[in-house]
Amino acid sequence: MKFNVGGIDRVLRIVVGLALVGWALMGGPVWAWIGVVPLATGVVGFCPLYPLLGFSTCPIKK
Repeated sequence: MKFNVGGIDRVLRIVVGLALVGWALMGGPVWAWIGVVPLATGVVGFCPLYPLLGFSTCPIKK
């Protein structure tokens, strides 16, 4: 598994993920638990959708 999420993309994923999960924990709608996905991809640094689209935000070259 190669890194394909980098820099600002990674930070935004973590912030948005934490915000959504926090909202869900505070009594928000059930769909707010979708925040687990961007949180996990931001922490791990890999998004499984990016290779399918041929996309990467990571500055590391192949």
